[in-house]
Amino acid sequence: MYNIAIVDDEDEIREGIEDLIQWENHGFQFIGSFENGNEALKAFEDRIPDLVLTDICMPYMDGVELTRHIADKYPLTKVIMLTGYDDFEYTQQAIQLRVYDYLLKPFSANQLRNVLDKAKLEMDEDNRKKEDIRKLKLQLNQSLPLLKERFLESLVTAPMKGKEIAEKLAFFNLPLSGSCYVAIVIDVDDFGERELSQSVTEQELMYYAVYNIIEEIMGSDQSIVFRNREDRIVVILSDEDTSKVQGMAQALSEETRMSVESYLRFTVTIGIGNPISSLQGIVQAYQSALAALDNRFLLGKNKVITYPELDINQSTHIAMYPEWEKKLILAVRTGTGNEVNTAIEDYIRNLKNSFIPMKQCYFYIHKVCLALKDTMEEFGQLELFGDPIERLAEIDQYKTLDEIERWLSVICKQIVESVSGQSNNLSKTKVMMAEKYIKDHFSNETLALSDVCQHVQISPSYFGTVFKTYTGETFIEYVTRIRIEKAMELLKCTDLKTYEIAHNTGYKDPHYFSLIFKKKAGVSPTEYRGKIRNDP
Repeated sequence: MYNIAIVDDEDEIREGIEDLIQWENHGFQFIGSFENGNEALKAFEDRIPDLVLTDICMPYMDGVELTRHIADKYPLTKVIMLTGYDDFEYTQQAIQLRVYDYLLKPFSANQLRNVLDKAKLEMDEDNRKKEDIRKLKLQLNQSLPLLKERFLESLVTAPMKGKEIAEKLAFFNLPLSGSCYVAIVIDVDDFGERELSQSVTEQELMYYAVYNIIEEIMGSDQSIVFRNREDRIVVILSDEDTSKVQGMAQALSEETRMSVESYLRFTVTIGIGNPISSLQGIVQAYQSALAALDNRFLLGKNKVITYPELDINQSTHIAMYPEWEKKLILAVRTGTGNEVNTAIEDYIRNLKNSFIPMKQCYFYIHKVCLALKDTMEEFGQLELFGDPIERLAEIDQYKTLDEIERWLSVICKQIVESVSGQSNNLSKTKVMMAEKYIKDHFSNETLALSDVCQHVQISPSYFGTVFKTYTGETFIEYVTRIRIEKAMELLKCTDLKTYEIAHNTGYKDPHYFSLIFKKKAGVSPTEYRGKIRNDP
C-alpha cells in the first residue's frame, strides 16, 4: 500500500475525492486531507506520503510552493496537480518541478482512478528497480573481498593501463601512495610437525595466522597485502625513494620471517622483486619476486631472497650433467651404497652451484629418475621403482633440492639393496630370464630344456634344481601350465579350431593336446568353450 494525501482549500472537493475513491482497491492508504501547503507539510513530518493530490491555487502556500518543498524534502514523493484553465502560469512552474501528472478541473472519478492506477504501476516499477538495485548493491558488497582479490591478482599478472589501475584502486579504497614500488611474495615452506596431522581447516587457520602477521607488520597506507590462488601472500610496497623502498622491503620481510618462525613454529620463504617506478610495471616486479622465491629450490627454506642476488651465477654452464648421471647410475648398478650417496651429494651440489632456473633443475632431476627407471627395468624389478608418472609427480611436491636429495637417497637405497640382493642370488635372475624365455617361445613345439639352459647359460642339472625352488614347478609342469592357460584364453576369446589352438600353443598332435587339456582343466577343449560361452 502507498500513502496518499489530498491538499485543497475547498472542503467539498477534498471530501468529494476522499469519499469518491475506494483507495485500497487501487493500492493506496489515505492518510489525510489538508487545506493548504503549510498544514500539509507539518503533517508530512510524521507520515511521509508516496503520492500527493494538490490544488495549485491555495492561501498561505500554493501548490507550486508545496511541490517545491516536497521535491526538496521528499524527492521520492510524486505530485499530481489539480488545475484549472486559468492556472497556466502556475502550470508552467509546476512543469519545471517535474510534477508527475495533472488533472484538469472538473474531472471525473474515472479520470482520477486512471491516474491513480497509472501512478501505482509506475511506483511499483520504481520500487522493483530500487529493490533490484538494493540487491545488486548487497551482492556487490558481499562480493567486494573476492572482486578485490581478483583485481589484485590481475594487477600483478596481466598488464593494465594506468588509468584503469588508478580507478580500481580508488574503487576498492586501496591506498598506495608513492612513486616507487616493489613486489614481495611470501610462501609457507611447510607446517613443520603439524603437517602430518593437519586437516584442511587447520591448514586454513595457519594460512590465516600467517596473513595476520604479514598484515600487522607490512600493512599500511603505503602497501597492499593479499592472498593469491596458490595460497601465497603478495605484498606491494610503495615509497617516494627507490633505495628506501628496497630497504623497507628487506627489513619488513626479515621481521615477518622471524615472527612466523617464533610465533607459529613453522617457516616461510620470502622473495623480493626488483623495484619499479610505475604500477604499470608491477607485472615485471611480481615476476622477479617469483623468480627470487623459486630460488628457495637451490638455497633452502626459511630465507628472504632478493632478486638482484640471483644475477651472480646465472650463466654457470652445467655441461657436465651427463657425467653426473653416469656416475650415479654406475654406482647404483654396482650396488655400492657409499658411492651412490657420494654421487647424489655431488649431483645436488652441482645443481645448486649452477643457479639454473628451478624448472630446468626439475628437468635434470626427471632425467635421473627416468634413467633409474630404465635401470630397474633391466633388472626386471620395475615394480620397485613404482609408476614412473607418479614418481615424477612426487618430485614436483618438493620445494628445495635438499628435500629432493633426501627423497632420491631413499629411492636409490632401495634400488641398491635390490641390485645387491640380485648379485648375491644370481640364480634368481637366471630363473626370471628362463621364465621370460619360456613365455616368449612356448608356441614352439620343439621348445626344450636345453634351449632354455643355453639361453640363460646354466647347466641343465643345476637349472632343474633352482627352477623348481623358485617357481614350485618342474620345467615340463611350467611349460604345460603356460601352454594350457594360453589355450584357455584362445578358446574363450577366439573362434579358432581345436587343432589350430593346439598348433598355436606348441602341440603338434591335436589329440595329445586334448588329452593334456582335459587332464589340466577337467574338461575337453570343446566342453570348456561351451561352458565358458554359456555362463552368464
